[in-house]
Amino acid sequence: MPSTVWSGSISFGLVSVPIKMNTATVNRDVSFNQIEAGTASRVRMRRVSEATGDEVASDQIVKGYEITKGHYVIIEPAELSAIRPTSTETIEIEEFVDLDAIDPIYFEQPYYLVPDKQGAKAYRLLVAAMEGLRKAALGRVVIRNKESLVAIRVVEGALVVQMMRYADEVIPVSELSGIPGDEIPVSDKELAMARQLVDALSAEFEPEKYHNEYREQVLALIDQKAAGMEIVAPPLASPAAKVLDLMAALEASIAGVGARPLPAGETSTDTGAAAAATPAETDTGAAATPAETDQAHQRSA
Repeated sequence: MPSTVWSGSISFGLVSVPIKMNTATVNRDVSFNQIEAGTASRVRMRRVSEATGDEVASDQIVKGYEITKGHYVIIEPAELSAIRPTSTETIEIEEFVDLDAIDPIYFEQPYYLVPDKQGAKAYRLLVAAMEGLRKAALGRVVIRNKESLVAIRVVEGALVVQMMRYADEVIPVSELSGIPGDEIPVSDKELAMARQLVDALSAEFEPEKYHNEYREQVLALIDQKAAGMEIVAPPLASPAAKVLDLMAALEASIAGVGARPLPAGETSTDTGAAAAATPAETDTGAAATPAETDQAHQRSA
């Protein structure tokens, strides 16, 4: 069941909609406790001085910001309190923008907004207006003395508030090195086959068919060990062979999904142009299929 994390209202113009902010996601990561081998005793972390190794009492711990290696500016709690934003009970909508104009890279944690009974009509009106115009509302809210930029959007008739990153928290693509551009030529035939493969693999998004298989295997392992079963590790799968010929890889991929391979020299009508027949080009820079990286998942006791 979703839990309420905050209560307040949405304010836009002279309209105020009383709402509750409910959790929209649940963390199902498996976590483990650290246990001393042979004793089953929990291992606890303590705050110790780097200089002496002695444990430091909580009332002797202050906040310091490292300005150079080993040099800190000490900030007192009263100094932070003087500039900390005051918690409010209102999400102040500053403007409405096109929903498609917000890149998902700016989105962080989502929450559902549920209206109080007296705000049901205004809530429904706001949902209908935003949904019809495909707009998202941008605003700010202060929760637990922390100000956050938020976007409010409509999901299946409900308002979802999405905590957002500020622009200076997103690394622009222009700062990346190694992103290929026009200096890497792509032939019409290669593009047509790539589009054909994408089209053959296209489907409706059905999130229910995707599962965290590693987590399920970890939970199954825990259940088996708790039941006293003997665990036999399966043999490791052989890594996929490195693909060197891009055209051959495209043709094999298309054949694997049952799509019709293009005859030599023929391009998809989607490209809007017919390409001359050219021999398959060899791309020695094509990357091998990346190996899956197991992530460490933890389960709380």
